[in-house]
Amino acid sequence: MTKVNWQEYACNGFYDELIAAPGQPRPEARMLCDYFEKLEAAELIEHKHAVDVAIQTMGITFTVYTEGSMIDRAWPFDPVPRIIPRPEWEKTAAGLRQRVQALNLFIDDLYHDQRIIKDGVVPAEVLAQSVNFRPQCVGISPPHRVWAHICGSDLVRDNDGTLYVLEDNLRVPSGVSYMLENRNVTKRVLPELFATGRIQPVDDYTDQLFDMLASMSPRPGDDPQIVVLTPGIYNSAYYEHSYLAQQMGVELVEGSDLLVSDDDCVYMKTVNGLQRVDVIYRRIDDMFLDPEVFHPDSMLGVPGLMRAWRAGKVALANAPGAGVADDKVVYAFVPQIIRYYLDQEPLLPNVPSYLCMFEEDREYVLANLDKLVVKPANESGGYGMLIGPHATKRERKAFAELIRANPRNYMAQPTLKLSTAPTLCGHAMEPRHVDLRPFILSGGGETYVTTGGLTRVAMTKGSLVVNSSQGGGSKDTWIVDEKEG
Repeated sequence: MTKVNWQEYACNGFYDELIAAPGQPRPEARMLCDYFEKLEAAELIEHKHAVDVAIQTMGITFTVYTEGSMIDRAWPFDPVPRIIPRPEWEKTAAGLRQRVQALNLFIDDLYHDQRIIKDGVVPAEVLAQSVNFRPQCVGISPPHRVWAHICGSDLVRDNDGTLYVLEDNLRVPSGVSYMLENRNVTKRVLPELFATGRIQPVDDYTDQLFDMLASMSPRPGDDPQIVVLTPGIYNSAYYEHSYLAQQMGVELVEGSDLLVSDDDCVYMKTVNGLQRVDVIYRRIDDMFLDPEVFHPDSMLGVPGLMRAWRAGKVALANAPGAGVADDKVVYAFVPQIIRYYLDQEPLLPNVPSYLCMFEEDREYVLANLDKLVVKPANESGGYGMLIGPHATKRERKAFAELIRANPRNYMAQPTLKLSTAPTLCGHAMEPRHVDLRPFILSGGGETYVTTGGLTRVAMTKGSLVVNSSQGGGSKDTWIVDEKEG
């Protein structure tokens, strides 16, 4: 590994999160860049080794599926943080609060009066062909009329420095445990930089999560019984489920640990008998939640759970049906949704999008598949999409057929020049593309936005795929005061 020299660091024509130009760190990143530049090559190797040891010691893992088997792997982490100036982050956080507020109003409207459809703001066919609209939720009003209590919105920065919302994750968004663990690892490796007090903390998330969940309890005033409902140890996000339950001091349960009694209340089986449950932070998809209502053969859920929720005897986060807004076609309408419900202009821009359900957009997409990123409406994790510039002719032809067969299910966006950040790769510091997933909590009180979020990094040179399941890694995200950086 060679000594870091920012004069030799090449941004390759991309906006870099730390380096404005060769040898010129951004003001908020100067403290960090100076630190790394002073390290000798041997010290850089020690840092890399310290990270590996910390992750192994702390047992931070994630699960990948390959060829029908499951493999636990050490969490891929890069020790060079990504930095965002505090003034920019405060504006971003305000935009995220606005966005989630409008989305919750939208979801609630869809399960009640559907005014936005009747007024022609969102086409009826978007709802009619939504795979995540749950007729079983029509007429239900969850506590505070909030459906998406935990949202993970993905942000990307384009070449001009603008932060765009790439998508909203409203079903069971994951990754926040890795945001918190990334900070714990970085504190071990770079303790002297945290001693300055300039880096904004993130460790209040689990307290905020607990308070938000408690605010939903159907028995206000009592000490609420909160549980985290997991599909079990074979789920790829099980590490996060157990981590959050432990940090909040609540029980981690599986479906078989719960039952719904004749009084429509949910009870947890304990060695001391049945104990009533008030709030369930569920990490199970809608279709497996309740075999009486959804998949009848589901062994993951709890028979009668929807009955208990409908009766107001238990709160569920996120609410079943919230995924109706977790749709990449609905995403394209979020600016109109904000204007419709809040009478405000969006504070954060969407990435320009083309909806294949509209003939003009569809013809443009089909004629420009080599330039666009095409996404199915309801896939996640980077699966099922076409990155046109990197695809073969055969792949583009196959995708064209998919679009023609089901145009409602596809949307397209220009291939953004995603920002980069310095990353320790092999024996050198090299730029790698990054995105950011902040987490937004909505309950009965003030909406909370994490200070930064989970920065994901494409560890392969030139790749735009940041998902850990497809070889991506992550970084700690620092929000710092520009004048103090």
